[in-house]
Amino acid sequence: MCGGAPGRLSRSGGCGRIAVSMADNDGSSPTSRPRSRRSHIVRLGVFAGFLLGMFYLVAVARVIDVEEMRRAVSATGPAAPLTYVVVSAVLGALFVPGSILAAGSGMLFGPVLGIFVTLGAAVGTAVVASRIGRRAGRDSARALLGTKRADSIDALIERRGLWAVVGQRFIPGISDALASYAFGAFGVPLWQMAIGSFIGSAPRAFAYTALGASIKNLSSPLAYSAIAVWCVSAVVGAFAARRGYQRWRGHARRGRDSGMPDPDREAGTC
Repeated sequence: MCGGAPGRLSRSGGCGRIAVSMADNDGSSPTSRPRSRRSHIVRLGVFAGFLLGMFYLVAVARVIDVEEMRRAVSATGPAAPLTYVVVSAVLGALFVPGSILAAGSGMLFGPVLGIFVTLGAAVGTAVVASRIGRRAGRDSARALLGTKRADSIDALIERRGLWAVVGQRFIPGISDALASYAFGAFGVPLWQMAIGSFIGSAPRAFAYTALGASIKNLSSPLAYSAIAVWCVSAVVGAFAARRGYQRWRGHARRGRDSGMPDPDREAGTC
């Protein structure tokens, strides 16, 4: 017992020193949490910088010769469709624009087989990119969000992750590869990535593949159909993005009004 008579003051002082020593050695020093948080921020920053660098080199500077890749694939003969799926999946994860890859599929294999090749490549890109994103950023993202907030996001992904992937594929102007890296970092399961990418990429896969197949006759009904499908999917994607943003704002506003505790603030006051 640390409390007691004055004559046992020395023992009490010893207990006090033991308590202080235990408090110092419990691993929760004020500098450990900021240092750990800083390391996660640096890790995510390095990963984001790498992705931006790859995006610039491949999508802007065009350091990869897609035409040469296409000729090499066509030289594989009967294995060309499967080869193109694998090569396009990797190139898509490296930020080669999916529209170029899909158009190449239409030029090589025609509108029917080309659509399935394009969809296979789109699913492959989603799986590869999300897998890398999960390995590189999942732990850091959870650490920065906090346990409660990360668990709430996991529950939301379990309910709506599939349709989030589908909706993103409809939104024009967003890199599918970049979104797949982000989905992976937030823990979207691979099966949701694969199925969501297959469903959401279907309209644009048809549009770009059909345009590639009819590149020599852009006044054909197939070309007009491709343009119409692209326009409709872009409008649907814009409305879906707007509705999703409004729902997110409403959810955040209800959370503030209900006095939902901030996990980061609670962690800092423990």
